[in-house]
Amino acid sequence: MPSYELLIDGRMVKGDGTLEVVNPATEELAGTCSRASEAQLNRAVEAAQAAFPKWAATPIEERRAALEKIADIAMANAQELGQILTSEQGKPLKDAVSEAFGFGVFTKHFAAMDLPVEVLEDSDKRRVESHRMPLGVVGAIIPWNFPLVLVGFKLAPALLTGNTIVVKPAPTTPLSTLRLAELIKDVLPPGVLNVIADANDLGSAMTEHPGIRKISFTGSTATGSKVMAGAAATVKRITLEMGGNDAGLVLDDVDPKEIAPKLFDAAFGNNGQICIALKRLYAHEDIYDSLCDELASIAKAKKVGDGAQEGTELGPLQNKNQYEKVKAILADAADKGTIIAGGAAKDGPGYFIEPTIVRDIAEGARLVDEEQFGPALPVIKYSDADEALARINRCAEGLGGSVWSRDLDRAKSLAARLESGTVWINKHGELDPGIPFSGAKQSGFGTELGRAGLDEFTQRKVINIAG
Repeated sequence: MPSYELLIDGRMVKGDGTLEVVNPATEELAGTCSRASEAQLNRAVEAAQAAFPKWAATPIEERRAALEKIADIAMANAQELGQILTSEQGKPLKDAVSEAFGFGVFTKHFAAMDLPVEVLEDSDKRRVESHRMPLGVVGAIIPWNFPLVLVGFKLAPALLTGNTIVVKPAPTTPLSTLRLAELIKDVLPPGVLNVIADANDLGSAMTEHPGIRKISFTGSTATGSKVMAGAAATVKRITLEMGGNDAGLVLDDVDPKEIAPKLFDAAFGNNGQICIALKRLYAHEDIYDSLCDELASIAKAKKVGDGAQEGTELGPLQNKNQYEKVKAILADAADKGTIIAGGAAKDGPGYFIEPTIVRDIAEGARLVDEEQFGPALPVIKYSDADEALARINRCAEGLGGSVWSRDLDRAKSLAARLESGTVWINKHGELDPGIPFSGAKQSGFGTELGRAGLDEFTQRKVINIAG
């Protein structure tokens, strides 16, 4: 049985405890890893603090070269990392291997960026320069849906800008991150990168730690609000990418057969366990029945099973708590709507739920009002686009959304009024390392990716020189 250790101050070390990680497809043990105590968290932060001055003073060209090497190592070991990821997360192996490559892609993108000095004024009166300086130690809190690629969202910009980092993966998916740490540890000076694992008991200590200058968090809104509260006492910089109940607005001029596969993929990628997955679909009454039928047909044809088995298209839910939550949401949906595909848990071991399409449902049902984070999509009928948009915007979250139409001017007009950080037109959920990604309302604040995402890991310093 594989076992993995913590990375603290450049060395793989045993934890003060042990964590057992379950394979969600079999409910058997996927592996074990060291579990950090609060004392070990403190040692990781102290190591990062000690390494910070020298790393911050390292020329950016050398930091860039280190990130390039880290990306190459991850890509060269993508098959192994993918196998570990599938065993702990459940996603199909091809998707897990792609995620390991994705870590490399995002890392390389940030490695190619620069931190130029911006000259705000250069006159006889004065010269004013804006510099981007590192913050210090960054704490990165990673969720269980994309354990590897989301490390890339945080590690690469943090290190390029001269910070050091302590990474804490989710307790149900720490193995692939710890293995990645073991593979890349010798690329960096001791203490620049530290990776610990916990049993969901070190989050508060991390967010409140006086030695950490910034928290970069991806996860639920409920947990994100706790992170925000914990960071307040030391006025930490924070980036919060939290939950979303993303809506798609389908207008009356679309071809249901053409867009149904795109809508399905947007809703059911990673088994619906994506913060920006399509989670509510508002469809015009003129195409409603046809679109529901198309979506149901696709759902019934999908192969659900162990991600390690060839041909699997959708794996299990990642953990038992999420599995039970989705089952309860579906029970409510059966009372308040009509299930036309799926709707049931599979017999046998594993946290499997059939991909589910629910029609004749509206606000007031949990499947519409809550972020399900699972393989279920409510399809909601509407007759007036403005009224549908108002219903969509009543949601407290605003991470992403989409508008689907052949009339781009009409789609753009509605997209401008949809209250979310990103709105896609005739697609949903696309992320690119060069495009900034931000949440609106209770989906968080701050920015990841793009130049704005890089700046989140820096302190602006203005140097004002007399003429």
